[in-house]
Amino acid sequence: MSIQPATPPETTASNGSRYGNAFLSSDAPDHRLPAVGMPADDAMRLLGEEIVLDGIPMRNLATFVTTWMEPQAQRVIADNLHRNYIDHAEYPQTAEIEQRCIRMLADLFHAPGETTGTRTQGSSEAIMLGALSLKWKWRARREAAGKSTDRPNLVFGGDVHVVWEKFCRYFDVEPRIIPLQSHKFTIGPEDVEPHVDENTIGVAAVLGTTFTGHADDIVGIDALLTRLRDERGLDVPLHIDGASGGFVWPFLYPDSAWDFRLDNVRSINVSGHKYGLVYPGLGWLIFRERSDLPEDLVFYENYLGKRDMTFTLNFSTGSSMVLAQYYNFIRYGHEGYRYIMETMQLNARALAAALVAQGDFELVGPDGAEQLPLVAFKLAEERNFDEFDIASQLAAERGWMLPAYTLPPNAEHVTIMRALVKRSLGHSLATTLARDIADAVQTLSVKGGLHELDRQRVKTGTGY
Repeated sequence: MSIQPATPPETTASNGSRYGNAFLSSDAPDHRLPAVGMPADDAMRLLGEEIVLDGIPMRNLATFVTTWMEPQAQRVIADNLHRNYIDHAEYPQTAEIEQRCIRMLADLFHAPGETTGTRTQGSSEAIMLGALSLKWKWRARREAAGKSTDRPNLVFGGDVHVVWEKFCRYFDVEPRIIPLQSHKFTIGPEDVEPHVDENTIGVAAVLGTTFTGHADDIVGIDALLTRLRDERGLDVPLHIDGASGGFVWPFLYPDSAWDFRLDNVRSINVSGHKYGLVYPGLGWLIFRERSDLPEDLVFYENYLGKRDMTFTLNFSTGSSMVLAQYYNFIRYGHEGYRYIMETMQLNARALAAALVAQGDFELVGPDGAEQLPLVAFKLAEERNFDEFDIASQLAAERGWMLPAYTLPPNAEHVTIMRALVKRSLGHSLATTLARDIADAVQTLSVKGGLHELDRQRVKTGTGY
């Protein structure tokens, strides 16, 4: 519903032309293109006034996505927004820089030899492409053996990102989803084995779940797949969803074998725009060796003067984030990434210790387990409020976007909270956050939780 301007339209228009900012006295364009435009400064201010209603990214502890980069990196991004990444003939050095990033990641993930991969819009696209490769390779094996190819399935746990279910629906693959348990929020070989058969195109394991930040038992699943191959002749590859953990484990837990050091790991996806420290959106897909990318999935085209190959779901996209990833690689190197990850881990542990010391919360997940730099926690006992109430109180009073959510089946009765401790949440802010959480608990202890309508708004994402 529009609010009528306090002054006659002709006066507003006249003064707006004379003094600027005419947009302040009318609604923002909505259902159709405006009949006439407005000055550039007005358009910029109008947009600024609209998005001021969004949350502050630095206080968004729900997202894994990078919310801060160095000014020099921002300069690289701004200077290359107009450069179309896909035009390899016109921008050959940009294409070469992408390949450098792929080679660096393959080395970081211990690829045994020559390999290949691609940049993507994020891990969602990378997972789609990686899972398509699993399906194509499975189909080729079945056809070579003269067997049916009409009932492929994919095995993964309830701790995965929703994109895995999207892949199965979009590309006609049966999802075999392993439910979580109330005391266990990752999967292992004993969970996987009952679901694997000759129609299984692959198993997906998560390195750093979005729920608690822990990893599936990747070593155990790899050993299971080796045994199934030796005992039953089942050739089932393993894909690692390293969207969050792929840039963490190599630096915090370098001796942990989760990558191409394990024989059955054939492909890995990782998000450059998460702990790769790049703004959205950027993902990477890395194969163990070139033969893991089916030739049928590669398209060759002669476009703009050069025969080129493409292996992406998207075509035109900016070069900025690829160049920003390379900037980070050469800016920080192995030592810099390790230092940044260790700093985030240190601050996460400090926040976790402060929350436990308050006496109101307990941490979620196995003690001492390898984990992303985050804190997953829940109320230690029943109160007259719950985690959703705390999330709403923090948002209302201090602007923190701290998610509360229930876990997937069969652990949906477990409600937890999660704080991402990224580079932008330093020790001082982490200390402030712990104090604000304590204040929220104290306030709710007096006034109780939300009304049921408010609670439903929070649970459905409309409460902040």
